[in-house]
Amino acid sequence: MSGLTQSWIGIGLFVGAFVNWIVVAPRLREQTERYDNALTIPGFLANRFPSHATLLRMVSAVIIVVFFAVYTASGLVGGGKLFASAFGGSYMTGVILTLGVVLVYTVIGGFLAVSLTDFVQGCIMMLALVIMPIVILTTGQGDGVDAAASRLTDIDPNFLSMTNGLTFAGWLSAVAWGLGYFGQPHIIVRFMAVRSVADVPKARNIGMGWMAISLIGAISVGIFGRAYAQRNGLDVQDPETIFIILSNLLFHPLVTGFLYAALLAAIMSTVSSQLLVSSSSLTEDFYKIVFNKDASDRTLVNVGRLAVLAVGIAAIIIASNPDSKVLGLVSNAWAGFGAAFGPLIILSLTWKRMTGLGGVAGLVVGALTVIVWISLGWGSFLYEIIPGFIAAFIAIVVVSLASEDRGEFRPIE
Repeated sequence: MSGLTQSWIGIGLFVGAFVNWIVVAPRLREQTERYDNALTIPGFLANRFPSHATLLRMVSAVIIVVFFAVYTASGLVGGGKLFASAFGGSYMTGVILTLGVVLVYTVIGGFLAVSLTDFVQGCIMMLALVIMPIVILTTGQGDGVDAAASRLTDIDPNFLSMTNGLTFAGWLSAVAWGLGYFGQPHIIVRFMAVRSVADVPKARNIGMGWMAISLIGAISVGIFGRAYAQRNGLDVQDPETIFIILSNLLFHPLVTGFLYAALLAAIMSTVSSQLLVSSSSLTEDFYKIVFNKDASDRTLVNVGRLAVLAVGIAAIIIASNPDSKVLGLVSNAWAGFGAAFGPLIILSLTWKRMTGLGGVAGLVVGALTVIVWISLGWGSFLYEIIPGFIAAFIAIVVVSLASEDRGEFRPIE
């Protein structure tokens, strides 16, 4: 709806993901193994700064649960919109069904189930994002790229411009989405699970190739979907449902079912990862430390399952408003994690002078800055991840230089 200027978000995400693979992935994979094979990001930080281990783990766990409840809610909003738009059903029924399906395989299967289903879901998503824009442009109602471009410029002469009307603050807010990759626990934890450091380049090439195709496809769906709607006089009340509307109009019902499954796959792959990380953090970094240090593996598994359910219920409450926007909720959670964990992860892997107390300061300052920025409504001027990231970075450096405990730094070899 806003034009091609918004594609800077995709560009920022791509660059941020690539730099994350270069800077964080190999270092975190190697140091994870050398720091007693930590299972979670808070666990790694605790091993890196043992004198502040408990405080780091507990503060991390609280931040993870708060922002993942919001992030998970964004996926449930997508499921609710799919159910309401595609099948004419109740929005809340769609929200509950989406969570229910994800809970089944996340609770029963754990990390391996999530990893395997993510692979299959990712393939389905990418295929759908390639098929959709091609069909839009090649159908009789689409009339090709030139006709689509002409219609879009009729809507707005600058619709296809990437710079017209874009302020510096607006451009910076868009590309700054890339900063978020450095602090997303559900993404970074995959680096910890790579088979070996030697496999990181191969994983990076596969991941970035998938991402490039998917981002181009997603932007194309939005841009050409707008042209199709204009050409055929479609009343698209919620722009976030354009994929669903086009799936129903342009394809045989069997193909439409596949495309709906692709949309649900995008939702499920994200939600399952978030629930798993939330569960691991609550179990390993909160329950085990505060309530039962000698808990058996069976007890921890059961507590983890209850934690998944608890975060899911919180997400349902947040997602209960049918007017919620997926992108709005994602942007808030993305900024919270990026600001709280991003500077902390980067500096803990690259700066030997960093201390555990500095890490705690970075977590608290980054998260609070984002929350305050959102509460004051300043996000419309400048994306909250920018002040949050800067403030956390400064807090870590200042407090680290003022404190002595440097932890145990093991640089990549």
